[in-house]
Amino acid sequence: MATPTTTAPRKTALNAVHRALGAKMVNFAGWEMPVEYGGIIEEHRAVRTAAGLFDVSHMGEIEIRGPQALALVQQATCNNAAKLAVGQAQYSALLTERGTFVDDLLVHKLSDTHYFLCVNAANREKDFEHIRGQHRFDAEVKNTSDDYTQLAVQGPRAAEILAPLVSVDFSQLKPYRFTRGQACGGDCLIARTGYTGEDGFELYFDPEDSEKIWRTLLEAGREHGLVPCGLGARNTLRLEAAYMLYGHDIDDTTTVWEAGLGWICKLDKGEFTGRRALLEQKQKGFRRKLVGFEMRGRGIARDNYPVLLGGQEVGLVTSGSPAPFLQKNIGLAYVPVEHSAVGGRIAIGIRGQGVPAEVVPTPFYKRPR
Repeated sequence: MATPTTTAPRKTALNAVHRALGAKMVNFAGWEMPVEYGGIIEEHRAVRTAAGLFDVSHMGEIEIRGPQALALVQQATCNNAAKLAVGQAQYSALLTERGTFVDDLLVHKLSDTHYFLCVNAANREKDFEHIRGQHRFDAEVKNTSDDYTQLAVQGPRAAEILAPLVSVDFSQLKPYRFTRGQACGGDCLIARTGYTGEDGFELYFDPEDSEKIWRTLLEAGREHGLVPCGLGARNTLRLEAAYMLYGHDIDDTTTVWEAGLGWICKLDKGEFTGRRALLEQKQKGFRRKLVGFEMRGRGIARDNYPVLLGGQEVGLVTSGSPAPFLQKNIGLAYVPVEHSAVGGRIAIGIRGQGVPAEVVPTPFYKRPR
């Protein structure tokens, strides 16, 4: 009998650096990634009060170039990329013909003929093939994921830390805008984006510059409270901000309406994959909706715990955990539309018991302005 083979997880260019810092490493989406360094709660609070540095090089990049690059982006994604100015990014999604999620992503406009897409780690190859499957335009689609290291500097002191280290003045760089310049001695695309609910920046650059840029950022940021952060804190931070996680809160069984992401779906922009199904669902209505909830009884709602109404299971928790900064137990779950109003009472099945919870507004956390 043949011995089953297992594929070793991939490693970012900073793998050895993470290990030297004592990071706890885990397999995430086929990548060996740091889940924490000094502790998830400490890293989470550092990002809310000062700053954190994340290696997110496992994320994927897909570039679309050519005279009809915009036409392909418009066909493949549900937001309206025609509204983008050069140097602007938008949150969007790739959809199936049923109007469900292939992935969520960021679309950056580098020029009228060049778009740069940042997609989820687990979906990079799938997304690339999905876009190629819709390719009937005068444009080139290229998976450039291995050409970039991606770091995220997140937190209220992120701009203060980064400003002396870059060659451009980004004081006027608004959220979801980006520029090019030198950062810590390397050529970077510098975007005011992130996944934590805080102000912050994401840097894309040549993997050869990875250690130099990582170490320079950590050293310069230390006096401002910057700490290295793993995927554990990234997850709790994004949940407090009620950001979606593909494979949990959105997937190929959920639509933008059900997920409360109708604001990224522009039905009036013209034809795109999934438009007809979404138009039909909007007209007919939908039966479930993603809501945020807080536990009102003792217990922590974890992913895939049952959601109960009148003792009957009506859904599953898609994301759930303690919220380290808010000091509450929170979660996201799909519930029947008629029970989705803020203030609605539900229960979460924890060890065979229905523990009370309440539907609350999202995001759970909003950063001070």
